[in-house]
Amino acid sequence: MDTTNTPTEVRPSWDEYFMGLARAVALRATCSRGRSGCVIVRDKQLLVTGYVGSPKGLPHCNDVGHQIKKTIHEDGHITEHCVRTVHAEQNAICQAARCGVVLENSTLYCRMTPCRVCAMLIINCGIRRVVCEYRYHAGEESEQMFKEANVQLEFFNEEVLNY
Repeated sequence: MDTTNTPTEVRPSWDEYFMGLARAVALRATCSRGRSGCVIVRDKQLLVTGYVGSPKGLPHCNDVGHQIKKTIHEDGHITEHCVRTVHAEQNAICQAARCGVVLENSTLYCRMTPCRVCAMLIINCGIRRVVCEYRYHAGEESEQMFKEANVQLEFFNEEVLNY
C-alpha cells in the first residue's frame, strides 16, 4: 500500500492538527451549551486534554438538564450561564495536576476565547500561547489579561460565537 501524500492531500499545519484534536475531544462534552474541547501541547507533543463536563460523580446536563444562573453586570445587562459543568480548559488543567504534568511554556488549543476564570488559570499555569478557533462574545477581559501577562493569543478566524 502506498502511504505517500498525493498532490490532492494537504498535510495540516501543527496548529490545524492540534485544533482538530480539540474538536475531537469536544465530542465527549456533556453540556450542549458551548460544547468545547481543549488540548494542551508542548514541543509538538500532546500533554493533556479536557472537555466540558460535570465534576466526577455529579450528574451531567445531557442527563438532568442545564443548571442556569443569571448574572446582572454593572452596566445592567444580564447573561445566563450553565454552572453544572467544568470548562474544557479547567478540566485539562486539572488533568495535568492529577497526573503531575507541568504546563510551563505550553500551548493551549480551544474552541473560543477562554472565560475570565480560565484565563487566570492559564496565566498562572505558565501556558505561553493560546490558540482559539473563534472569538467569544464576552472575551474582551480575557484578551486584555493575556496581553498584560504576555500570553500569545491567536484565532483561526475572527468569527464571534454567541450562545
